[in-house]
Amino acid sequence: MVEKCEVWYGGNFRATGSIIIIIIFQLLINLHSYFHDPGTFPLSCSLIHVACVCAGHNASRDVVTLVKSILFHRRNPLHFHFITDAVAHQILSSLFQSWMVPSVQVSFYDAEELKSEVAWIPNKHYSGIYGLMKLPLTKALPSDLTKVIVLDTDITFATDIAELWAIFRKFTDKQVIGLVENQSDWYLGNLWKNHKPWPALGRGFNTGVILLLLERLRRIGWEQMWRLTAERELMSMLSTSLADQDIFNAFIKQNPVLVHQLPCFWNVQLSDHTRSEQCYTEVSDLKVIHWNSPKKLRVKNKHVEFFRNLYLTFLEYDGNLLRRELFGCPSQPSADSLRSALEDLDEDDQCYDFRRERITVHRLHLYFLQYEYVPTDESVDITLVAQLSMDRLQMLEAICNHWEGPISLALYMSDAEAQQFLRYAQASDVLKHRKNIGYHIVYKEGQFYPVNLLRNIALRQANTPYVFLTDVDFLPMYDLYDYLRKSIVQLDLAHTKKALVVPAFETLRYRLSFPKSKAELLSMLDMGTLYTFRYHVWTKGHAPTNYAKWRTATTAYKVEWEADFEPYVVVRRDCPEYDQRFVGFGWNKVSHIMELDAQEYDFVVLPNAFMIHMPHAPSFDISKFRSSSSYRHCLTTLKEEFHQDLSRKYGAAALKYLTQEGRTSQN
Repeated sequence: MVEKCEVWYGGNFRATGSIIIIIIFQLLINLHSYFHDPGTFPLSCSLIHVACVCAGHNASRDVVTLVKSILFHRRNPLHFHFITDAVAHQILSSLFQSWMVPSVQVSFYDAEELKSEVAWIPNKHYSGIYGLMKLPLTKALPSDLTKVIVLDTDITFATDIAELWAIFRKFTDKQVIGLVENQSDWYLGNLWKNHKPWPALGRGFNTGVILLLLERLRRIGWEQMWRLTAERELMSMLSTSLADQDIFNAFIKQNPVLVHQLPCFWNVQLSDHTRSEQCYTEVSDLKVIHWNSPKKLRVKNKHVEFFRNLYLTFLEYDGNLLRRELFGCPSQPSADSLRSALEDLDEDDQCYDFRRERITVHRLHLYFLQYEYVPTDESVDITLVAQLSMDRLQMLEAICNHWEGPISLALYMSDAEAQQFLRYAQASDVLKHRKNIGYHIVYKEGQFYPVNLLRNIALRQANTPYVFLTDVDFLPMYDLYDYLRKSIVQLDLAHTKKALVVPAFETLRYRLSFPKSKAELLSMLDMGTLYTFRYHVWTKGHAPTNYAKWRTATTAYKVEWEADFEPYVVVRRDCPEYDQRFVGFGWNKVSHIMELDAQEYDFVVLPNAFMIHMPHAPSFDISKFRSSSSYRHCLTTLKEEFHQDLSRKYGAAALKYLTQEGRTSQN
């Protein structure tokens, strides 16, 4: 099965001072290439096809750096062909749909359907079965696709990929595959005593970068030829050590006339056993860097600092800068609805920035880290849903210590911050062992914190029947996860429309001896160590919870909706989403609770549940709200429009909300 997803977008090019050096370096490389061999420097707008095998969370993250390096240098339309497992398909399809890069098409092919083609081959390489999936590409890719560049995910381009594509023109009539010589001694068999590699032509070839003439390969019967080669060699070798590379090399040893040897700078291989320094004289000669080592940046090379900086540049490069039209190439059909929506906005509107934010498309990288959680069979499992930015990262470990159940988090970050978060999570003894947390990166764009967009993304990715909608600066009481699952059964949330309210409290102390029971919390409340949430600044937000009744309650009790009510609730996952017109500070939770009420949810307060807000510096958006009259004016305007939309949607049932339009509300 082949699923094709074509994505086009007409964006604006933006450059910052931090990338000027790279742009100049790229121009120098282009000039160097042109004067040395102008025939390999295509100026046409022909479509270039690139294929990658990508499976799992880590490879999906790695391939983004490769794609960035290609997009940065390219001047041609591109078509990426990804052979993926279910995880990578979900991650990459949402990434490219939200990235909306102009003149880029993306197609996905199910790796599951290719497993039977290669599963019979014993393989000791760490890439596992996916390391063999380049072999059946002639079968996996469309039959009308005549040629393709095949890349490993740990590749970084230092030049325009069109130069590599142009090398197809240099193939002889018999050549079907282009490869760079292997830069280690692996196939010479002298790395250690009794080392016996697969047969290869001389030093052999590395398959991190491959040019495949698919049409000719099909014509010569490639499918049968590589199979016969593998069967023959496995009789003595028993298994592959370097996955597909061993079979490619054994095939080439028998059919040397079929290979076109690429200049070694098209695959400068960096690992402990390579001699990549012998491949080039100047770094300006470099075209492609291949980090073919699990150790990545710790390999030895005289120019390793240059390689590391080039790699890190694209690792942390702002992907929004790549949403630029190609110069000199015809514009392709783009996201017309988005363009139309932007054109419909009135730039003289005082609230233009708010309205533009609502239609901004943010890049999205789902499941940025490993996620392996499978919901229980009880049908009452519940996911904690929250959002955060870099300044709240320190809360994650504490939340994990309080909540053992699944968590779905949307993180609003720049590309560079996402890498900082990755290092933080991998170094954390708490986080690195938790596989039931879905981390979803929403890349920064625009002037406001898109709080309700973030909440919706985290909500959509929850894979349990129920969700606990909270904020990341709250610590749940110990064992709240188990208590909520029991309450879901007792209060029959499966068959009733209820929103279970978890009463919220706060402390002004950065160090707190967290209460282990309701009795201990009440004692701290009486001593003034704790307060009901926002008691000092916004009592209306949680007053309907009726804290006085909660103090003595032993059973759940129903409360009525009141204006500006914004509790933290447990609901079924199919609840209404948050209204994304509300960004930054103000009315983002209030509007959601109002819609729950409009849909006739009952608000039921849990008698033995609580959560505590931990102190932190005020957010940038709350400061803007307090200091800007324009900000507050626009929030009032958005509230009025929300009320109008609500009454159109729910009719007479929403009339009670219109009477509240004049009230001043907060987040």
